[in-house]
This record gives sequence, structure tokens and C-alpha cells, in this order.
Amino acid sequence: MTNKLTHIDDSGRAKMVDVGHKENQTRTAIAEGFIRLNPETVKLIQENEIKKGDVLTVAEIAGIQAAKRTSELIPLCHQLQLTKIEISCTLQKEGVTVNCTAHCIGQTGVEMEALTGVQIALLTIYDMCKAVDKTMVIENVKLIRKTKEDL
Repeated sequence: MTNKLTHIDDSGRAKMVDVGHKENQTRTAIAEGFIRLNPETVKLIQENEIKKGDVLTVAEIAGIQAAKRTSELIPLCHQLQLTKIEISCTLQKEGVTVNCTAHCIGQTGVEMEALTGVQIALLTIYDMCKAVDKTMVIENVKLIRKTKEDL
């Protein structure tokens, strides 16, 4: 017998959920998050004056890289063959909104990849701006939508 909540079997060992019986489907997940910044930091990003470089572009690339490596970061997360990852970092008056859309054809969803992409993009912004902004707050990271469609 397996404890479905923890994925621990009767021997006390962790295991991945078996999705081998499931049919491949087209799967999509969309996640988003926000990092609150001082107005001065927003201006520095807008004018590309952050010493570490182009904050939004670096964050988008970091988010894509992270989404591709989700199964290496999160125990018991299935390795997926992603078909597309889109990350967009949008400068707002109070900070940056990050959106990630992940796509795959597979037997399990891609919400962890989308959420990981958002989180790492936000952390990258934090890292690049920490020298000039000591009050940054990462907030409202959430899954917006996930879908699956038969092939």
C-alpha cells in the first residue's frame, strides 16, 4: 500500500508517482509572479543602469533554463520533454511581473516547470538588484491555468 499524499511506500521509501499507464496529451501551464521594487530600482532597470546588466533579459533566460531543469531541482518531479517555454518579464510602475508558459506532450502536467521558471526569473531579478534595493519583495507567485488535450 502506498500513502498517496507523501508518495512513501510501506517500506518507508519515497517513490515517484507512476504515470506509465496514462496517455500522452498536449499539456500547457501558465504561472506568474511579481517582485516589488523601489521606484529608483525600476528606473535603473528601465535605463539599463544595473551594474550586473540587462535585468529583464537575463531573468528571462534564467527562467527558461530553470524550467528545463525542474526535475533536477524538485524531488519526485518527472522529467519532461518540453516543447516550448516562454518567459516574459514586464516592467511595471511598482516592480516586475513575470509570466511563464510551459508546453509539452506527455503523461503528466507542466505546472512545476512553469512555476519554477517564474520563481527563478524573480530570484534572478532579486540577485541583480540587491545592491541597490534592500526592500524587494517577491509575491503572488501562482499557477494561473493548466490544460491538457488529447492528441
